Amino acid sequence: MSNYWNPWHGCVKLSPGCKHCYVYRQDAMYGSEISSSEVRKNADFDLPLRRKRDKSYKLRAGQIIYTCMTSDFLVAEADQWRAEAWAMIKRRKDLRFFFFTKRIDRFQVALPEDWGDGYENVIVGCTVENQAMADYRLPIFNALPIRHKTIIIAPMLEKMDISRYLNNSILEVATSGESGAGARVCNYDWMLDIRRQCIEKDIPFCFHQTGAKFLKDGKLYRIPRRHQISQARKANIDYNLRRDLEMDFPVIERQLF
Repeated sequence: MSNYWNPWHGCVKLSPGCKHCYVYRQDAMYGSEISSSEVRKNADFDLPLRRKRDKSYKLRAGQIIYTCMTSDFLVAEADQWRAEAWAMIKRRKDLRFFFFTKRIDRFQVALPEDWGDGYENVIVGCTVENQAMADYRLPIFNALPIRHKTIIIAPMLEKMDISRYLNNSILEVATSGESGAGARVCNYDWMLDIRRQCIEKDIPFCFHQTGAKFLKDGKLYRIPRRHQISQARKANIDYNLRRDLEMDFPVIERQLF
């Protein structure tokens, strides 16, 4: 089972992958009067500690909690709240918290003093979108003390070589195209090449979604949002996924990239 916890909302665009950020698209869709670049603390900030009338936790034990899906857990504007968020994560050892970040270079800002080699219940995905960002972020990611690491290539904007960053500390590599009206083209050959790199290093690989504009065998397909995940699944190119960690990206129903 899975659930979501968004302790804060809003994010500041950082790199080419942020150009058509889904947070900005969703805020515009729902007519938000607050700028998407304004990071603000959410009303359900303390959701991991909230209880029902019978005193049991609202977030049931054993779930994977997708964290900060409408922001970035490491965004600088949330530094004042992160220590408290870490404290809740530590307290709820019966949950597994999973967040993606484009700010892996800020990982050690407000990191708990007892972090050590990493909390067992935290999974961190380092997001990259092109070769330049991979070459900057992934060496930093590999050097950090994190027990459970994934690489998220989303939105994938060009052919990339990440083979030198793949080692047995990486639990999975997931790839996705870009969604939304302004989506940039994603090439199926890029996905296959990342898959090849993963197989050569025996790293699990997941083709999560096609994106809205998908190039395959020289033909450009325009794929509606509702079919982007299912079409990726039909390609049947996933490799040796880590089901023991329930790293099942299709449970994220909304279009994230």
